[in-house]
Amino acid sequence: MLAEIPLHPKLVHLPLALAALLPLLTFGVLLAWWRGWLQQRTWSIVLAVQAVLVVGSVLATRSGSADEERVESVVPESAIEQHEEAAETFQWAAIGLLALGVAPLLLRNQRSAQMAALATTCGSLVLLLLAIRTGEKGGELVYRHGAAAVFVSRSSGTPTDASAASSDNDRDH
Repeated sequence: MLAEIPLHPKLVHLPLALAALLPLLTFGVLLAWWRGWLQQRTWSIVLAVQAVLVVGSVLATRSGSADEERVESVVPESAIEQHEEAAETFQWAAIGLLALGVAPLLLRNQRSAQMAALATTCGSLVLLLLAIRTGEKGGELVYRHGAAAVFVSRSSGTPTDASAASSDNDRDH
């Protein structure tokens, strides 16, 4: 049974999922705008998603910092630092991309605005790569270094005991 479910794993999925969807959204809105199907102001949808991504990344980073002290007992400091650095890079890139994403709405020249939107679309691909890197480093903390173990209650048996029992049950069927 989980003694305490940490907030960080609940929060990290939102910015990572939005980072995966953002290239599709930016490309789709840009294409529709280029073809004249949508107007320039439709780009504000992209900005709204980017803003939620930034807020989510800030909350995820803060909650990760709060959980850091608890997992230091089982996770090497270097692994924590690698994840933290990747998360900070992702967060700052998301903030920078949001700032760049404002340009298509501010520029009066249609062609310049669309070029700024194209730059934002390319930036969203970079952000996706940073999200993948951050997620991999976080996954290493949990699956390679056992960070989740500090949140598991030992009174109802160890996670290993539970998974072994589950394995035995699966073989019987």
